[in-house]
Amino acid sequence: MRAAVATQAGDTATAIAAYEKLMASSRTPASARNQMLMSEATMAYTAKNYAAASSAISRYLKVAGPNPQMQLLLVQSLYLQRDYAGVLRTVGPMVNADIAAGRKPGESVLQMQAASAVALKDADTASQAYAMLARYYGKKEYWALLLHELVTRSTIPDSLQLDVYRIRLAAGDSLQARDYMDMAEIALQQHLPQLACDLMAQGYTAGVLGTGAEAPRQARLRAMAEKAAADRKATSAADEQAALAQSGGDALFLVGYNAVLSGQAAHGLALMQQAITKGVSDPAVASLHLGLAQLQANQPKEAAVTLGHITGKGPVYDIAQLWLLRLAQGQAPG
Repeated sequence: MRAAVATQAGDTATAIAAYEKLMASSRTPASARNQMLMSEATMAYTAKNYAAASSAISRYLKVAGPNPQMQLLLVQSLYLQRDYAGVLRTVGPMVNADIAAGRKPGESVLQMQAASAVALKDADTASQAYAMLARYYGKKEYWALLLHELVTRSTIPDSLQLDVYRIRLAAGDSLQARDYMDMAEIALQQHLPQLACDLMAQGYTAGVLGTGAEAPRQARLRAMAEKAAADRKATSAADEQAALAQSGGDALFLVGYNAVLSGQAAHGLALMQQAITKGVSDPAVASLHLGLAQLQANQPKEAAVTLGHITGKGPVYDIAQLWLLRLAQGQAPG
């Protein structure tokens, strides 16, 4: 009676104390005890006593089992306490269980996971949360957050900057003239002149390049890329023979990638796969670029398989996941 009267009067502390005494009694049935725990948690949350709410919900879930409503309330209680580590510990298994059961993870749960990861400077978890928000809810702002998190991440090595640019381009992110110039210059540095030509062409088609005071410099870079592509094509047979003679596969992989970019898809892909079998210095990056080459060759199913084999944490995995997300949404690569 004390618990009921205190609840009606809004006296949360007295009501919770009464419920605790009832739950401690051996005469209280288990079903009633679980209901009291749920009531206690709800009252504590309403009173903004989030620590008490978290404790009651955790006890409830331990004895009563999973309950979506109470699990969400637990995440909210932890988040409002700024217990971001607790949010990540709680949300991870929830999201995994939803995915395993074929259910869509809750949008607010994923939002709190992403925000908590950002607060803890856990870039990998934040990226994965944004990716799931973009996958399951398809809002432009989630793609924007996902790309922003990737672009601003300080741990991405220079060797992957071109790959960051390319997924941004494919996702429709707004790129400036300087970005197209950077992409082309990096592609030339990585000995991919045809890719440099293609990227410059996209910049001109988009109307970003070819105007203003920088137009002459842009034209010179485009001419340089076209000459380098022609030179590379002229020596492709000799380059292939030299690469085949090497014990490692890095040079052969580059020859194959250039062949795909130049329109020799079948031959180039075969060389790239042969190179991976021989052994390359970074298998994850090689798989990423093989997947992109398969997309270039209009083989989206094969690309999805290749990109899906990239595992672990880090920027290569995250970039691969973004391409998989584009494919899952039925978007053609840019």
